[in-house]
Amino acid sequence: MIKVMIVEDDPMVAALNRQFVGRMDGFEVIGAAENAQQAIAILAESDIDLVLLDIHMPGLTGIEFLQMLREQQQDLDVILITAASEIQQIQHALRLGASDYLIKPFEFSRFQEALLQYQSNFHKLHANKQISQQEIDSLLGRKQPSVSPSTTVQSLPKGLTKATLQTIQQVILSNEAVVFSTDELAQSAQISRVSVRKYLKFLSAIGYLQEDLTYGVGRPIYQYRLAPENANRLDPYL
Repeated sequence: MIKVMIVEDDPMVAALNRQFVGRMDGFEVIGAAENAQQAIAILAESDIDLVLLDIHMPGLTGIEFLQMLREQQQDLDVILITAASEIQQIQHALRLGASDYLIKPFEFSRFQEALLQYQSNFHKLHANKQISQQEIDSLLGRKQPSVSPSTTVQSLPKGLTKATLQTIQQVILSNEAVVFSTDELAQSAQISRVSVRKYLKFLSAIGYLQEDLTYGVGRPIYQYRLAPENANRLDPYL
């Protein structure tokens, strides 16, 4: 569960933000503050993973509060939710490590996108002690470079085999469904779910597949779809 603190001096906006968070699985609002001083008090008593932070507040501004958090090396992330759209404010916030920047007013879909992206990155960073360059590039939103036909053969990560990768690729390409889950692919390929998951993580890391975290009844489910523009990224491994 990702623990969230809302820092917003407008009670109506704070209530709306709390309502939006409540619609997201895997997030819990631990506290809400109207200014930096109240936020500091909450941080002293609670473990917080993510702060939804306004810029224009009485006392310390949101930018000043964010700078203070960085100087204190607080182990948490910040998403700015504010009416401030000046480029200098945005640049300053990003340089201080803001995970995202939402300008009021915004639709729930944009709020949802920000939190889902944060949640995906959060779980990737907490699931492993080390990650690959491709995973780092994915976290930073960098696109993988196109692979030219002359590119030399690349080695597969440890534990993956060319034969199984080819089988999984054939099943994916022959699958009529646009979107599929790990369980569905494992059943079609007649390969264990654990093994299939390793190959799907690899294919997502190189950009051959697009990975999305979806929510329904029960636990979140990773779903996958082909990224046609990146179809040649698998060629060096086959």
